Amino acid sequence: MSGSAAFDAWSAGNSYEHYMGRWSRLVATKFVAWLAPPGQAAWLEIGCGTGALTAAVLSAAAPRSIVSIDPSVDFVAHVRKAIGDGRARFEVADALKLPAEPASIDVVTSGLVLNFVPDRPAALAEMQRVLKPGGLLSFYVWDYPGGGIGFIRQFWQAAITIDPAAAELGEGRRFPFCTREGLLALCQDAGLRDIAIAPMEIETRFADFEAFWQPFTLGAGPAPGYCMSLNEYQRAKLKARLAERLGSTGPIELVARAWMVKAKTPG
Repeated sequence: MSGSAAFDAWSAGNSYEHYMGRWSRLVATKFVAWLAPPGQAAWLEIGCGTGALTAAVLSAAAPRSIVSIDPSVDFVAHVRKAIGDGRARFEVADALKLPAEPASIDVVTSGLVLNFVPDRPAALAEMQRVLKPGGLLSFYVWDYPGGGIGFIRQFWQAAITIDPAAAELGEGRRFPFCTREGLLALCQDAGLRDIAIAPMEIETRFADFEAFWQPFTLGAGPAPGYCMSLNEYQRAKLKARLAERLGSTGPIELVARAWMVKAKTPG
């Protein structure tokens, strides 16, 4: 594992849900509405996590079926308990080896995952392998270079002031392709057509500073993983620096911004 990915802990479903899941649900709902997918379609979702996008598809897209995969055994166990819809099936699987026959899927989708796949061109090729000709390929990622998730950006900016090496760990440095231009180039290189890319924003609101800080102590995700790797003194120093930046009383409101992408396979 590279140094920049050393804190990408994605195993604890309940911890991730508290850290990111509530915001993921807001993004997923907006994404499905923008996608305007066909009804009664066979879906395959890559990286289901705690089920935010799966639930949005089931609620708003009228799918015939959806196979949702994740490499994390913990996440798959969590989402199987959380979602009991008979149209959904959850499997432990990898983005580079999807559990579907060639040309068998109407819609392939992925939420907030593609940037963590090391070989993205191979993943897009695998997505196209399972899609029917003219099928819908879709995904969304945080706009990390453009600010991305405001509360995570604040975390890393504070961390850098006490640990300059943390500059290499921030998602903006790790995922520079998460821009309109970068995503368009990725899709064009994959041979996709009718490519549409649009921004989306949500507001993340925390009742007070403690509500803002607590999810970073749960260890699920790059920033929390880094936070919990610090010793007690370093962690207290980081917390104090964040409180200085954001204020220790009153609500904290920050914007999170993502890019939504949809395209069709040739045929």
